[in-house]
Amino acid sequence: MKVLITDEQSLFRDGLSLRLKQINQDINILQSANLIEMQKLLSKEPDIDILILDIDLAELSATEVINKIKTTAPNTKIVAISASEDTRNIRKILSNGVKGYIPKKSDSNILSGALKLILDGGTYIPLAMLENNIDYNKNIQQHSLKKNLTNRQSQVLDLIAQGKSNKQIAYDMGVSEATVKLHINALLRSLKVNNRTQAVITAQKLGLI
Repeated sequence: MKVLITDEQSLFRDGLSLRLKQINQDINILQSANLIEMQKLLSKEPDIDILILDIDLAELSATEVINKIKTTAPNTKIVAISASEDTRNIRKILSNGVKGYIPKKSDSNILSGALKLILDGGTYIPLAMLENNIDYNKNIQQHSLKKNLTNRQSQVLDLIAQGKSNKQIAYDMGVSEATVKLHINALLRSLKVNNRTQAVITAQKLGLI
């Protein structure tokens, strides 16, 4: 996996790079300090999987910058980072199809959790949105989770909701219990919960089951 970090502060880029390496040592990390350097790298490196972008760098609106990036690198997933925690800004950015919005003030645990979720293919939505804009975020999360959950994970979720044990799920799906545990762990990460009960409750709130 190849990740490009674009931020004017080298210390922040290095700190983010370190966290990414702690999550996955095999990640190839590139850095750029401004939008010009970023565009050059996106053009030169067409296989960049994820772009982590400080949207406060842009003289243009965040929407215009995101659209330009999508034109240059349509296969690159965009993650916005910003000093702003204004829910109106967050809503606007998330509506443009980015894979997450990470406030720079996030503590280390939240930052690591957000990065893990994104690297696993999920979409990170800040706590401020979950607390203050429940209906809006329900729609965003439902859409993104349905898109990102594999068929197996969706099947496991349905069986968990039926109250079945790992052994019963393994029997129904024709796989080993170890495989079921892997699907459950991936599902818990996608839903950002810690156990099966929370997974069912969250999935019900989001209309996934």
